[in-house]
Amino acid sequence: MEQKNAKGWLYLLPAIAFLGVFMVYPLVDVFVYSFEEGYNSASQTFFGVGLYNYSYVLHDPYFLQALKNTFLLVIITVPLSTGLALLISVGLSSIQKLKELFQTIYFLPYVTNTLAVGLVFMILFKRTPYTDGLVNLMLHWFGAGSIDFIDGPHWAKMFVLCFYTIWVVMPFKILILTSALASVNQDYYNAARIDGTSRSRIFFRITLPMISPMLFYLIITGFIGAFKAYSDAVAIFGTDLNAAGMNTMVGYVYDMLYGDSGGYPSYASAAAIILFAIVLTITCINLMVSRKHVHY
Repeated sequence: MEQKNAKGWLYLLPAIAFLGVFMVYPLVDVFVYSFEEGYNSASQTFFGVGLYNYSYVLHDPYFLQALKNTFLLVIITVPLSTGLALLISVGLSSIQKLKELFQTIYFLPYVTNTLAVGLVFMILFKRTPYTDGLVNLMLHWFGAGSIDFIDGPHWAKMFVLCFYTIWVVMPFKILILTSALASVNQDYYNAARIDGTSRSRIFFRITLPMISPMLFYLIITGFIGAFKAYSDAVAIFGTDLNAAGMNTMVGYVYDMLYGDSGGYPSYASAAAIILFAIVLTITCINLMVSRKHVHY
């Protein structure tokens, strides 16, 4: 038995070494940097150790704006994208003709470059000296006025970012949920129909509990992915997200390292640790909730 355990650990050694070098060590390094005050990356020196970096970040208006944008993005996109993906997956599972064609169509945005999709969204929503954009043209049909979605009010820009994020992430969720629905044992449905159970009761009492592990997986990964959003905003609003008021927490970390305000790895490390703490807390809350609502 001990020989088998030793062999098992030997097989795991490359993966453990890889995770240690590229995941554990950087995390510890960032944690240490976050407490080094006045760190100079050129001379590798600092003048103190304390919580000043965290205090600076938490009082920085750019960080507070990025925090607000990120939370709005998470709260809006994760429930909407998951709910829409579930409805579409149920619809796809209930049809027979052209089922594969519709599944392919819904999956196309996932294999398309996100920056290319962002450029298309910018063209659809952006106002120019020559045109108000296709979306504003459609609003004119209903008697509404033009809205500057790219350079206008914050709510309009957030609407575009949320719309874009949902569009990008929903195909993957549809693929996962369609596979989950196909794996549900049909005997449960047949027994329910024999008993005269309504469709809504079948959905809430059989379908949802049976696919709850996949729903939980999508919610967890959705939260993590939304908190890491950055390229989505860049694709629509450009690289100067602070000027547009549409920066995210990951964008703030990047700007502190390499942006116009770059050269402050201690501030970037503090912001990264705060982001890590937020994601870890929400993940733990989801894990506790899943104990009562997820059926394995």
